[in-house]
Amino acid sequence: MYSYFYKMKTTKQKYTNSLICETSPYLLQHAHNPVNWYAWNDETLDKAKRENKLILISIGYSACHWCHVMEHESFEDEKVAQLMNDYFICIKIDREERPDIDQIYMMAVQIMTGQGGWPLNCFALPDQRPIYGGTYFQKKQWINILLNLSDVFRNEPEKVLDYAKQLTEGVKHAELVKINELKNEFTIDTLHQCYANWELNFDVIEGGANRAPKFPLPNNYQFLIQYYFHTKNVNVLNHFDLTLTKIAYGGIYDQIGGGFSRYSVDHYWKIPHFEKMLYDNAQLVSVYSEAFRVTKNPLYKEIVYETLKFVERELMSSEGAFYSALDADTEGKEGKYYVWQQEELQTILREHFNVFADYFNVNERGLWEDGDYILLRNDSDEVIAKKHSISIFELQNIILTSKKSLLEIREKRTRPGLDDKTLTSWNGLMAIGYIDAYNVFDEPHFLDIAIKNIEFIFEKQLRKDGGLNHNYKNGKSTINGYLEDYCFTIEALIALYESTFNDHYLHTANQLMNYCIIHFQDHKSGMFYFTSDEDTALITRKMELLDNVIPSSNSSIAKSLFKLGHQFENEIFIEMSKKMLNNMLPEIVNYGPSYSNWAMLMLNFTQPFFEIAIVGKSVDEKRKALNKHYQPNKIFAGSIKKSVLPLLNNRYIEDKTLIYVCSNKTCYPPFNEAKDAIKLILN
Repeated sequence: MYSYFYKMKTTKQKYTNSLICETSPYLLQHAHNPVNWYAWNDETLDKAKRENKLILISIGYSACHWCHVMEHESFEDEKVAQLMNDYFICIKIDREERPDIDQIYMMAVQIMTGQGGWPLNCFALPDQRPIYGGTYFQKKQWINILLNLSDVFRNEPEKVLDYAKQLTEGVKHAELVKINELKNEFTIDTLHQCYANWELNFDVIEGGANRAPKFPLPNNYQFLIQYYFHTKNVNVLNHFDLTLTKIAYGGIYDQIGGGFSRYSVDHYWKIPHFEKMLYDNAQLVSVYSEAFRVTKNPLYKEIVYETLKFVERELMSSEGAFYSALDADTEGKEGKYYVWQQEELQTILREHFNVFADYFNVNERGLWEDGDYILLRNDSDEVIAKKHSISIFELQNIILTSKKSLLEIREKRTRPGLDDKTLTSWNGLMAIGYIDAYNVFDEPHFLDIAIKNIEFIFEKQLRKDGGLNHNYKNGKSTINGYLEDYCFTIEALIALYESTFNDHYLHTANQLMNYCIIHFQDHKSGMFYFTSDEDTALITRKMELLDNVIPSSNSSIAKSLFKLGHQFENEIFIEMSKKMLNNMLPEIVNYGPSYSNWAMLMLNFTQPFFEIAIVGKSVDEKRKALNKHYQPNKIFAGSIKKSVLPLLNNRYIEDKTLIYVCSNKTCYPPFNEAKDAIKLILN
């Protein structure tokens, strides 16, 4: 198997198809296949209808290992390509560029097979209605499918049409919002029951869910951290602390260069699927920052700093934009860039090897395959230092020096392929990560990076009509934004306002929310569609409701409606948020891991929520003092001068810096000192 990036350097190109005109790294990977791939556009879809051919919709992304495998086995094979070209209109789609299309055909495949994933291969009628699909197919299977489907479509078209009708109805009705007409009564008891059901599936030895593969699912642990704050349930603390420690110790974390892989294939967080995605690293920075504020575990601070160094080193452009991903494969082998041979380590580290080998398990525990070791931890610094009769300081110096040496050597290897497109949604998540890290660690550099990224979005992705574009590559901003672009940008802008008190960010967040209400909202259910009403219609218009590796766009929008409602004293926004949450109420109890972002919103409705306004010349100093103490149910507003923002209006007193705290429409007398306000909000 070969990754595109290696293959491009070592072979001449015999074939070129229409994907050569695209900017997506994933589509360009297939531009020299013998398959006549097309991009998804009106011209391609018209061609399918005109020629009355089935459409093959093949979806993946640049860092996907099994996408590369199927490409090498089938899409680079001339005989297979001939079958595909003769009987099908073959469309390649980058799922990260077109998540709207991916949602529809992923749902179709899940209905048909009970599972999904990438590569995703779905066959459809010329009118786009799905008829058959799956994920990865071996070459022999793939040839049989091509022959059988083309034969059935030619000889038994009625059979295919009937099935397409049924399947399309299934796709349309899947994840349909059931409007909850009952009065919304949110209580903490709902979340207690949610946690009780969820806890049954905890892995109490290795952390995370008791299954493999293991995904970090940052939003799950963000909820558990907040739930622990409100309940003081020690079992919750133990679980998220165990999980975050095991992830940080595992092979899923890049022990040398920082940053996280997408998931581990085993129960132990040992063997990663080596692709590194921006969205995982963004959210895990937020989670580890939040966890540090609760536990003060120095490991978590180390993880945040190392991960952000990795992001800036390998995923950030000079414009302040963040790239999307690093490939799992290098030179045809998964993980080659990241693993080490024992002899290699001995040669490089010399007298430090024995300590390093114990620390990072260059032994049976860390052995992977072909003599390669995945570096991972098992014991704390205290245990290793005691074993080698050295101080903690000496140990940490050895490890730091060794990691620096190995990183310098590793960077001389052939690098994994970089997906250098920029997605507005994922950039919003990464900006949030930097802001969260800034608020916890008071590192000005983190705030500078977040501001630079938001300014990039303003300059390149925010249109004159008030809307956002989804994609940026080679200086071009393209693809009308999806709800995910708006929701995470809005979250980032609210967070940035609360960290800088520059009200331009808050007003822009409010403007983007109003744009969403106009172009995305279903006024009957109160929920939001994933696509704008200005987008070309697909076979159905979906809503994203479940929180997965990324929170659902609806739960994110609902949380921001709640916060903006409080910032602007906009009861309509708060009621909209409440209605959305009420629709999800029946699901939260039974399926906590899939609705954890919704559950966080419910904490805001069921527990005291504080509006903290700081006015005066020492506003930033007071905010930082308040931020040292963990309280997730709050918003900040602030200004060094008079302001017309509702939470600040008529609260400025010259030569004073006052802290105003309000909760449930009740305001307390202003405080001069942060410590007095802290006592109130933490009691």
